[in-house]
Amino acid sequence: MKYYSTNRNSPSVTFEEALMNGLAPDGGLYMPESIPKLEKSFLENLENLSFQEIAFEIAKRFIEGEIEADDLKRIINEAINFPAPVIRLDEKLSVLELFHGPTLAFKDFGARFMAKSMAHFISKENRRLNILVATSGDTGSAVANGFYDTPGINVFILYPKGKVSYIQEKQLTTLNKNITALEIDGTFDDCQRLVKSAFVDTELNNKMNLSSANSINFARLLPQTFYYFEAFKQLKNKTVEIYFCVPSGNLGNLSAGLIAKEMGLPITKFIAATNSNRTFTEFVKSGKFVPRDSILTLSNAMDVGNPSNLARISSLYSDNLNQIREIIFSDSGTDNDTINAIKSVYSKHNYILDPHGAVGYFVLNNFLKKLSTNNHSAILLETAHPSKFLDIVEKALNVEIEIPERLQSSLSKEKKSVPLSKHYNDLKDYFGSIEK
Repeated sequence: MKYYSTNRNSPSVTFEEALMNGLAPDGGLYMPESIPKLEKSFLENLENLSFQEIAFEIAKRFIEGEIEADDLKRIINEAINFPAPVIRLDEKLSVLELFHGPTLAFKDFGARFMAKSMAHFISKENRRLNILVATSGDTGSAVANGFYDTPGINVFILYPKGKVSYIQEKQLTTLNKNITALEIDGTFDDCQRLVKSAFVDTELNNKMNLSSANSINFARLLPQTFYYFEAFKQLKNKTVEIYFCVPSGNLGNLSAGLIAKEMGLPITKFIAATNSNRTFTEFVKSGKFVPRDSILTLSNAMDVGNPSNLARISSLYSDNLNQIREIIFSDSGTDNDTINAIKSVYSKHNYILDPHGAVGYFVLNNFLKKLSTNNHSAILLETAHPSKFLDIVEKALNVEIEIPERLQSSLSKEKKSVPLSKHYNDLKDYFGSIEK
């Protein structure tokens, strides 16, 4: 399998090159030259396969011999050693819980798979790799955990000062060793811009051998396709219309779902839920993409005003807006809608959503009300454990939420971060200082 740049001004590369480079030299995102189609027999046999077996069958079609089968199985078994259960709330609505990994967020799937894959390739060479990653919340802690103490790899996490939750900040600033947290005086979009600027800086790349762990890296995206198949496997009725609701920020999770659909998974439509950062929703509705500064909301991991993965979605459908609209419905919810959704789901189903899942529920619920038929099954992606947003959820419900031990342990550790401005020259000067 070869991978092309969405900007179409760079040569196609192998999976290993796409993994290690992160971003193409022309600033584009890598995409597979073709989406492999899965056999009907594979889809019909999903119920007889483990999550890890499903993941292997999907991954090998994108990697095509660059990683030996036994090594790929080991990578998957080590990276994805936790479940993705579908919890049924009522006859028509289920929740896909993606927070059972080490950092209690869906980003664990991509971060751990990518870390193990990079370590596999790095082990064959005598060189060091420096990972840059921008985070609006959960990505940073997942990447930090996934790469922690990995030989030959240093990780630099750029996060926006004062714009991640207390618990999220603790998770990404307390590991040390090969993990460095860079506290940027700006927004997530500033962090993402800094990362992209670093990748197109030839001088810096030659010195530091950079790669990315954001969803701009296709290797972060690939394992996110796995759990769409795992969710479909768990549905009792697979003959109805199937809707996946995806809380959306940088659009990596949505892009992974679209790839799963193109591989043959019978998904009727995606519901892309945004918060007050409605750039993608407005694009779907108007056809105009107007990036803007992000707005701080209760669902902070979705606070993205210039989503990178729109380039992948547009490329996947050859910039055909009508086709995108056929496959994706998008709408948004406010912070007030978020709180009301948390209360409503707890009251109706005795289930606690985190703020991101709550935005998804609000948008999905409104969408389902307008359907002309009840012959459907809807799956809401719950992307983070509610305990990561204690102040928001406990205040909304007036209940005490138990904090899992693996999250509790980080709260007593000392925060260590490097404060930097949002100006690229300051970031470059910092890297220059540590390279001397």
